[in-house]
Amino acid sequence: LNGDRSLLRNVVVRESTITPNADGVEDITPIRYELSRNASVSIYFDDADGNRYFFRDDKARGAGEYNVLFSGVVDGYRLEDEPVEGEILSRLLRDGDYTWTVEATDFDGVSEIAQGTITIAGADSQLPEVRNFTFDRHTFTPNRDGIDDRVLMQFYLPKEVAALRVFLQMPDGTEVPIAEQERDIPANMPGRHYYDYEGGVDSGETPPPDGTYTIVAEAQDAEGQRVRVTNELEIRHGGVPRAEIFSPPTGNTVEWSATAVALCDTVYFTMTVQNYGNAPIRTTGPEPGVVYDSDWNYNTLGWFTESGAWRAAIGFENELTNYPFRWALGNTEDLELIDGHYYLMPGKRAVITGGIRVVDVFGNRNPQPLWAGLIHEDVQITEFNNRVDPQQLLVDIPDDTNRQDCEPREIPVRSLSQ
Repeated sequence: LNGDRSLLRNVVVRESTITPNADGVEDITPIRYELSRNASVSIYFDDADGNRYFFRDDKARGAGEYNVLFSGVVDGYRLEDEPVEGEILSRLLRDGDYTWTVEATDFDGVSEIAQGTITIAGADSQLPEVRNFTFDRHTFTPNRDGIDDRVLMQFYLPKEVAALRVFLQMPDGTEVPIAEQERDIPANMPGRHYYDYEGGVDSGETPPPDGTYTIVAEAQDAEGQRVRVTNELEIRHGGVPRAEIFSPPTGNTVEWSATAVALCDTVYFTMTVQNYGNAPIRTTGPEPGVVYDSDWNYNTLGWFTESGAWRAAIGFENELTNYPFRWALGNTEDLELIDGHYYLMPGKRAVITGGIRVVDVFGNRNPQPLWAGLIHEDVQITEFNNRVDPQQLLVDIPDDTNRQDCEPREIPVRSLSQ
């Protein structure tokens, strides 16, 4: 007690020794003090070598009584030649004797202090390190095109922790959490931990705007020690892909050249696709204008399924393969070449044409309903892009006596350079 006119009063550090090891016994000590008027308060500890460690550093406080629990954790510090990755945010004092100080300074510059001694014993000296924080790529394009859509992050924990966070730091300071992809090591336990980040697009969320971001991994142990590491990640061409088969104000969505076709003749279609989203959408061949035989499919031409690619397609009721006839979303002049792949850019439309040479009936039913579809391969066919504008097509078949096989033609197989 310093008297009625004093600034700092009734300072008490209850325990003279604490053992901060999270065993529940003598882990903490209360620190109590009273301010008679508004002031800035610092609480710090000096070791025998004169090194100072802050528990509170110049914190504004109003007049009143205060009671804070001290567990031996102070602002982060680093030992000489200590190979700890990242930033030590908070850390236990090492075992030893310390002089504690509570210092208050009012707005007129008047300062008062109270001091005493405390011993730290049995402290857990191991930090909750986050080691070898690495990514499988440092630039990714979260737009579900199947190319560099995800980033796999990993690091190693040498000790069990109480809390573990990984997040993307936005320019305004907000945090975008990244979930752990838990494998053989349980969460927070020692071992290697993995995080899979796709920008949120798998859930229909818009990813952060294109740019370079800091990814933060932060671990805290049971004693309250915290370590943070960072890495850089660039987002390019990010966004949720959205496209549709455009329905014009008048006329059919899919225009067919005929409603009836003779065996061995070709029926042609025209439709328009538009990218109404904020991300480029990748597409693959064959190019518009290609004519299929009705007993072929896209695999026959060598244009196999590509995860993340979009294609316009024609299907029918008795098809053996879902949407067997598929085409790219435009010719090369409609598309933009990005890193060796073709994309329909946001806001753009492309007119898709193609044909099917009818070499047999499409199935047991004749006429057969045909429809269009817009396929995001290995991802989804949205409801409004599935079975678009069904129309009946009649195949005129001669009787068996007069029926002849269609003339064979060369399959336009995809070249190795495509």
